[in-house]
Amino acid sequence: MFGLWGPVPTKKQLSEINQSEASQVLASGGELLGKYFLFDRQSIPFDELPKHLVDALVATEDARFYEHNGIDGQSLFRVFFKTILLQDASSGGGSTITQQLAKNLYGRNDINKIGIVVTKLRESIIARRIEDIYSKEEIIELYFNTVPFSDNTYGVESASNKFFNKSTTDLTLAEAATLVGTLKASNYFNPRLYPKRSKQRRNLVLSQMVTYKYLHPELATNAQMDSLQLDYQYFNHNRGVATYFRETVRKKVSAILDTLRDENGKPYNLYNDGLIIHTTLDFKMQQYAEEAMLLHISKLQQSFENSWGNQAPWIKNKSLIQAQVKKLPVYKKLLKKGFTVNQIMDSLNLKTTKEFYTHDSIVKMQASVIDSIQHYMKFLNTGMISIEPATGAIKTWIGGIDYNAFQYDHVTQSKRQVGSVFKPIVYTAALENGIDACSYFSKETITYEGGYTPQNTTSSDDEDPYLNYSLKYALSNSVNTIAVQLHMETGIENVIAQAEKMGISSPLPKVPSLALGTAELSVLEIVKAYTAYTNDGFVSEPIFISRIETKEGKTIATFDSSNSEEKAFTDDTRHLMIDMMEATVNSGTAKRLRSTYGLQNDIAGKTGTTQDNKDAWFVALTPKLTTVVWVGNDLNIPFRSTSLGQGANAALPMFAQFYQSINRDGNYRNITNARFESLPEHLQAQSECEDTKRDGFFKRLFTNPDKPKEFKEKKKKGGLFSIFKRKDSN
Repeated sequence: MFGLWGPVPTKKQLSEINQSEASQVLASGGELLGKYFLFDRQSIPFDELPKHLVDALVATEDARFYEHNGIDGQSLFRVFFKTILLQDASSGGGSTITQQLAKNLYGRNDINKIGIVVTKLRESIIARRIEDIYSKEEIIELYFNTVPFSDNTYGVESASNKFFNKSTTDLTLAEAATLVGTLKASNYFNPRLYPKRSKQRRNLVLSQMVTYKYLHPELATNAQMDSLQLDYQYFNHNRGVATYFRETVRKKVSAILDTLRDENGKPYNLYNDGLIIHTTLDFKMQQYAEEAMLLHISKLQQSFENSWGNQAPWIKNKSLIQAQVKKLPVYKKLLKKGFTVNQIMDSLNLKTTKEFYTHDSIVKMQASVIDSIQHYMKFLNTGMISIEPATGAIKTWIGGIDYNAFQYDHVTQSKRQVGSVFKPIVYTAALENGIDACSYFSKETITYEGGYTPQNTTSSDDEDPYLNYSLKYALSNSVNTIAVQLHMETGIENVIAQAEKMGISSPLPKVPSLALGTAELSVLEIVKAYTAYTNDGFVSEPIFISRIETKEGKTIATFDSSNSEEKAFTDDTRHLMIDMMEATVNSGTAKRLRSTYGLQNDIAGKTGTTQDNKDAWFVALTPKLTTVVWVGNDLNIPFRSTSLGQGANAALPMFAQFYQSINRDGNYRNITNARFESLPEHLQAQSECEDTKRDGFFKRLFTNPDKPKEFKEKKKKGGLFSIFKRKDSN
């Protein structure tokens, strides 16, 4: 009492108990996405504790709880004589719920036989002081919020969510008895690890409830007949739903909290203060996206590996493998110690038991560090995001195939060549700079300054050299040569200015090849740019946190959507661009959305494939959702063929399978049934012009189709233009 064996908390200190609590990340519908914690704990008030849970605790742990003042003298006397005098290790703890609470709050240091008596006395003093300050209900509440459960979980609310995926309020009698049963020995009676043992303990708890008149025998019998059904939730930072998203939220919230102070002027702590972080992510939609990703990528990975066969770079390319080895900290450490390269490589070839990620599971095998590097070199990765264009609210976020194996976010951190998904920006700039949507261009091959000669992905040798194509046809079929011609006629500076109006902030190269997406941009930048097409021409600023609250429910930060101050382009351009990109889905490079996947929704889109088939993209626009998908290898190992690596094959199916899922879910009818605006009447003619137009007689007479074409620039009022002027449709 006087602190001879260490300090004992005063009543004042006990009245100011403030336990560390996990901060929660919630989806837009209130579903728990994950937690940030030092101890996995979240509080729940007494009035939300089910009566059968409280009764189970009292009946099992402290039958005279409502009668004593914190100390059960009879139990304490038994412990003293049986443990010390008779040396009976099975005598039991003898602690009341209040004494256990004292242990939960302040822990134990001494574990020898004399030390346990001192500890019990110390806890008795604390228990008496707790009883003087708090009511019995408040003690029960404190107990349930601090007691450790299985799997390093603190507090019944966290345990309920972890083992049964529900709030404590919704626990059944059998579930409540299961959790109370683990308190005797949280690991020994862990229902995940030892279900049979846990069930036996649960049934004993139910019997105790009958013994102390808390439960009718018939109800106990029925509960004992229930099978032990867990709905286990992993709240590991590297596991579960939306792992990449949660890490982005963690970084953002940490930065926000640095600018905030509580009512006492102290900074908030993400890991201790039990904050509630509300996000824009749609929980079910995220699950659909992740399911679609795993389904598609696992099949694509197999095709990718099969296409390379024994010639795979992760097998044959020794210089590529060694380059990855040299990045390892262990390699650098050994090199610094004076070991030769050969000695280091020999040591890294020694085999030990290692865990390897696959799309289906984690497998153990005998392997070396070199084997591990080769294993992970081969994986295709992905970035996928869906955003609500009207608000900027991010609804799904996939930063990669597995956060535990690849902690690199391909939504924000990765920048890759964007390929043909940049073409709509070129076409938008062209329309904004006065080029008519019914302009016609030839597919002819032209050499530009510096010897750059873009080619189309499909041969056009057998095509009529005098045939010209509309902008709508050229975009929907992703004709490279026409995209570059249009880019040059519009003016590179004008195209870059248009991209910046659409929210592109990364530097863009001032070269003809920009039209084909040689710029390196992030998935987030692309989705931001495309929001303007379905947001009345305004660019939406992506947001993923709506508000942050304290554990008491006080809002300390809010985040609203915002649009660009000015429209990125006119309404006429917006209507025409959506019309062109709808053609991409209906009859162009993305037509398998209709033919293969049977999607009949209003969808506009653009596929993208980069040089040497290293990157595959797909952008999907629906009236209320904008989605971007990227697929590729982190080491730029290309797809072996265009048929395998093109955006329509490597990226589009992820969106298609995702959208099939939300089509089947009636809760998303407001998204899937939404329709694009009808094309205004004054634009109908530009939408309905013929796909092709043949040069007239005199043009054919004086044009030599076999003569190589070279691009030449002339100075003209209004900027640069090509000698290959647009050809009017009239």
